[in-house]
Amino acid sequence: MRFSKMGKIRWTSHRDVARMWERAFRRIDLPLTYTAGFSPRPKVSFGLALPTGAESVAEYLDIELDPSRVDGLDVSALPPVLSAALPAGIDVLATALIDDKATSLQHEVTSCEWVVRAANADTARLRELVGKALAADHLVVTRERKGHEVTDDIRPAILSLTVVDEVDSTPAHLEAELATHPRALRPSELVAALDPTLEASRVRRISQWISRGDGAREEPLGADLPLDAFADAPPAPEMEPVG
Repeated sequence: MRFSKMGKIRWTSHRDVARMWERAFRRIDLPLTYTAGFSPRPKVSFGLALPTGAESVAEYLDIELDPSRVDGLDVSALPPVLSAALPAGIDVLATALIDDKATSLQHEVTSCEWVVRAANADTARLRELVGKALAADHLVVTRERKGHEVTDDIRPAILSLTVVDEVDSTPAHLEAELATHPRALRPSELVAALDPTLEASRVRRISQWISRGDGAREEPLGADLPLDAFADAPPAPEMEPVG
């Protein structure tokens, strides 16, 4: 499933969002496969974690259905049904069946595309900072990892970085493709590396990419999205409830 996380719910933690999904699955009585043991849980796997406070139109969730209870279930009709069972701000944009031997998205996704608005920098300042960063051989930052400060060169993780001018109601912002391996580079870390005085006032993930070699790449599951980088995510299509 591909879903969006927009608006105030972006401040909800990953763990709380997982609980919302479990409740939604129960509400629509989705025939999930459950783990064995004293406290069975649905077999659900999320893609790359989204930083708290960031929006996204490219979040992913894998679920395992119970083969003995799926007769009559139309997977393509699930988006509006699940969206109605989820809190405002979370909408299912697309669903598809995948091979049960497929590699997890945590390992498959090689980069993420972000749009980032800096509250205290105009277009000229952003262009100056981006030019310096792209021209640098190294961009060294200190980050905290597991309670310890480590020094990393994040320049190799910046796969692309551009400044988009203000157009109509959309203010100037950054568009960046950031690598996820060996460690994912967060937009907040990128902005701090450009200038410690900058503040990312709005961040949105718009794509997760899987590299297929020879420069080819693809998204795990596509969706029709608005052209405006900061427009609201499209709602799930209106369809009749399943079953």
